[in-house]
Amino acid sequence: MKAEFINPFLEALLEVLSTMAMTNAVAGKPSLKDKGMPEAKGDVSGIIGMASEQTKGSLAITFTEAAILDIASKMLCEKIEVLDSEVADMVGEITNMVCGGAKMRLSEKGYKFDLAIPTMVMGKNHVITHKSKGPVVIIPFKIEAGEFFVEISFE
Repeated sequence: MKAEFINPFLEALLEVLSTMAMTNAVAGKPSLKDKGMPEAKGDVSGIIGMASEQTKGSLAITFTEAAILDIASKMLCEKIEVLDSEVADMVGEITNMVCGGAKMRLSEKGYKFDLAIPTMVMGKNHVITHKSKGPVVIIPFKIEAGEFFVEISFE
């Protein structure tokens, strides 16, 4: 998978977290996700598909409970203590904003993507299924409150 597809998502993610949640995230070392281990590493995920004439792919952002409760608290300017449907909706909105930012950046490189509607999944050991047949790159991130993971797959 080309870095030119991955970097726009990471740039958009850092921008969204910085502007919407006043949160700075630090990326860890990317790796390929083992296809035999589809379980998410977090507690709530937002997944969105993208398609263009050149390729198709998907993005998933998976947050640990501690990380998303901190981010949600900062975004809403009130203490959020429970992982519920409102927090899951916020994960979907974060995923949508990240994809929108990446779409804009990719369009500058000549790629015109259509975005699907984000899907949210919540619960321990939930499964993330990417629709593309390409490899899945997973990038861990750390914030002060915990971890989250970005998965990107393009054909």
